[in-house]
Amino acid sequence: MRKVLAAPTLLAAALIFGAVLGGGTGTASADNDVLLPVTHQVFNGVVGVSADSTNGTIGESMYINPSSPICTTSGMNTDCEGVAPHNETAVAVNPTNSSNVIGSVNDYQLRLSSGGRVYETIYTRAHVSSDGGKTWASYPISYPNYTSTGDPGIAFDADGKAYLSTLGFRWSQGNFCCTNPDVVVSTSGDGGKSWSMPARVASGTGNFGSPGIFNDKEAIAAWGHGNAIVTWTVFNDGKGGSYISSPIYDSVTHDGGNTWSTPMAISGSASFCAGAQGGSACDQDQGSVPVVAADGSIYVSFMNFSNDPNGRDQYLVVKVDPATGQTVSGPVRVAGIYDGFSDYPVSEDGRQTYQDSEFRTWAFGNITADPTNASHLALVWSDMRDSTLPVARDPYTAKTNSDIVVSQSSDGGATWSAPQPLAIANDQFMPWSAYDSSGRLQIGYFDRSYDAANHKYGYTLASETSDGSPAFTETELSTGLSDPTQGDRWFSGRTPNTAFPHPSSFIGDYSGLAASPSGGVAALWTDMTQTACFPSRCGAGEDAFYASH
Repeated sequence: MRKVLAAPTLLAAALIFGAVLGGGTGTASADNDVLLPVTHQVFNGVVGVSADSTNGTIGESMYINPSSPICTTSGMNTDCEGVAPHNETAVAVNPTNSSNVIGSVNDYQLRLSSGGRVYETIYTRAHVSSDGGKTWASYPISYPNYTSTGDPGIAFDADGKAYLSTLGFRWSQGNFCCTNPDVVVSTSGDGGKSWSMPARVASGTGNFGSPGIFNDKEAIAAWGHGNAIVTWTVFNDGKGGSYISSPIYDSVTHDGGNTWSTPMAISGSASFCAGAQGGSACDQDQGSVPVVAADGSIYVSFMNFSNDPNGRDQYLVVKVDPATGQTVSGPVRVAGIYDGFSDYPVSEDGRQTYQDSEFRTWAFGNITADPTNASHLALVWSDMRDSTLPVARDPYTAKTNSDIVVSQSSDGGATWSAPQPLAIANDQFMPWSAYDSSGRLQIGYFDRSYDAANHKYGYTLASETSDGSPAFTETELSTGLSDPTQGDRWFSGRTPNTAFPHPSSFIGDYSGLAASPSGGVAALWTDMTQTACFPSRCGAGEDAFYASH
C-alpha cells in the first residue's frame, strides 16, 4: 500500500496553514487563500501565526476551554462555532435513546484579529442532538496535553456511554510540524454534554520527519457494559521519516474507557501472509475499522499492499478476541482493490483523485455486522474497476467512473462473496455502511451521478431491497450539490487548470453512517453548498451536514 502509506499518512506534500495569508507572515489579504493542511489527519495548532491580545486576537484559552455548550443551531448543518471548515465525519446513535445523536469531525476554529492576524486551532468537538437531528449543540472536549486533534471516531456501548477517539498532536508555535500523534479516547455518560479527560491509548514517538512511531487513522467500536476497542495504523518511520512498515494495532477497555490494554499488532505475521496471501506482507496496511457482531465477536477490516504488479491493494479481515484484542483467526482475503498505479488520475500534490479534480481520495470503506444474524457481515469500499483502464494520469484529461463495491459473508468472515459494484454513472466514493435494525445493508457515499459533467456531488443512501439481496435502491440525502472542482474557500492552494479556479485539495477521507435502534440510519458528510467568507474572499465552505432516513 505504498500509494497510501509512503511517508506517514501521505504527509509528503502537506500544506500547513498559517504560513500563508500574505506570504507567511500571518497578515490577511483578501486575494490570498487560507491554506489548510492536506494531510491524512488534518494537522492543526498555531503555525506561523501568534495570539496577540494587544491587537484583539482571542487567546488560546478560549479554544481549549470554551463555554459549554459552545453554541446551538438547527437544521442539517451541525456546526455553529464560526466560519471554518469541517470534514472527516463520524456519527453514532445512542442505543438507549434513538433521539440522542453524536457527530464528530475535523473541527477547525479560525479567528481574525483586528490587526489582521489569523489564529487557528483544531480541537475536536462533540456535535450533539437530543431530538433526532433537528437541533444541535456543540460541546467542548478538553485536550490539555495537546495542541490539536484529528481523525475522530465515535461509538456508544449498550448502556449509552459514548466513546470519542481521536489523534492528539503537540506543536510549538510557529513550527512547521509536530510530534507524532498519540491515540486518545474521551468518554461521556450524559449523551455527549460532558466528557472525561482523554485517556492515552497509544503513544507516538519522534516528530514528523524523524525516526519514530506515527499513529494514524484510528477507529472505534463499543459494546456491552463498558467495553470498547480502538484500532489504528502504526507507521514505523526511519531516517527522515522514511517508510519502514505499517501494521494494524488494537487496544481494548472493559471499564468504560478508564484503562486500556497494551497495544498489540493484529494484522498477521509476515510469514503467515507470505504463505496465505500471494506473497503480500501483513505489515503494510492502512484504514482499519472494527465491528462488533451480534454474538459479541469482533472483526477488523483493513487495506493491505498485495505486491500486485499493478500496485493494487487488497482488503483483509481478522477476527480478534473481545477480551484481549489478540488475533484469533485470519487474515482472510476479501477481494482485490482496483486502486493501482494506473487506476486513478493524480493531482498536483501526487494524490489519487478523479477527473477535473485535485482533492485526494482512496478506496477506504468499512466492515459492518448484521444485528439480526451474528454470521452476516459486509465490507464496502470504492474503486475503479468499472473505469476504462489505464486512466490518464492528468485529471483534466482523464475520465473516471469510481463505483461503490460490496462483498458479504454469511459464515462469520470465513468466506466472502464476489465483489459487487453498484452500477451507477460517474464517480461514487468514500462510502460508509451499516446494517439497519431489520438486517438490511445501508451504504452512504459521495455521489457525482447527479451531474452529467461528473464534477458536483450529492450524498446518497443505497438500501438493500431485502436482507442479503444484491439489489439496492438509491435515495439522495443531500438537498444541494457540492462542487469540489472549483471555488473552495479553504483547501485551495493551487489552480493547475484555469478553467477550475480554487479547486479543493481536501474534503476529508471518509463520511459517516450509523444505524438507529428505532430503525433507519443517520448520515453525516462534508457538504460544500454553503458560502464561506474569510476574511474577505468568499468561496465554498466545508460543513458537516446531517440527515436521517
